[in-house]
Amino acid sequence: MQYHFKFAGLLPYWHTFLQGAALTLELTLASTVFGLIIGILCAIGRRSTLPLLPRVCGVYVEIIRNTPFLVQIFIFYFGLSSLGIHISASVSAVIAMVINVGAYSSEIIRAGMDAVPSGQIEAAECLGLSRPRIYWHVIMQPAFEKVYPAITGQFILMMLMSSVASQISTEELTAVANNVQSETFLSLESYVVVAILYLILAVLLRFLFWLGGLWLFRRKRVIAAAERRMAVKSPARPASGRNNPLVRTGEH
Repeated sequence: MQYHFKFAGLLPYWHTFLQGAALTLELTLASTVFGLIIGILCAIGRRSTLPLLPRVCGVYVEIIRNTPFLVQIFIFYFGLSSLGIHISASVSAVIAMVINVGAYSSEIIRAGMDAVPSGQIEAAECLGLSRPRIYWHVIMQPAFEKVYPAITGQFILMMLMSSVASQISTEELTAVANNVQSETFLSLESYVVVAILYLILAVLLRFLFWLGGLWLFRRKRVIAAAERRMAVKSPARPASGRNNPLVRTGEH
């Protein structure tokens, strides 16, 4: 059995695919920005000394992480409309994506914050730094340096998960492929094109996050460059006394 690809039949729909890719990027951008804010606040809340705040943040994280993303979208789209709250499919998708990525990113950020040595925090407190300055300079910046690859990977994963939004008629890439293949009957060609577009978007986002890391973590590069210069200026010297094999040889 031979199959002949007919990608030429999709040429009249190229603008439709581009519109779907643009909407996918918009959903990803909104979920990245607002989800990161929620993740930071929730990570700080789970480390708080207030009696109820860590429990509330923990319940939110566990509920979101242990329920399917598709069910979450259905709750915000169909569930809210049943209560008389009518919002568009795109807004429902954004809300569900923000809440979902906020829960996952909060755990990633909290892991980075827990990895900061407590001695650094105690030293900052001894220097008289305020709590916000300690959180920003001593905890948050080193934590982000440690977890930046993981959290950017989570954002790219959310971009791919945005395909679930097609189930509530959000006109992103997967929904566009469903519409095009229903009109042209070129199912394989439509989904191959969409898969290539998703791959291009993922590579583009990884490149942008890499550039963002170079701009955000300049301090890390400066420290690494200073350590290399120090290593060049002060090379390792041979040990003296009994630890030096040349000295031991001379004793005999």
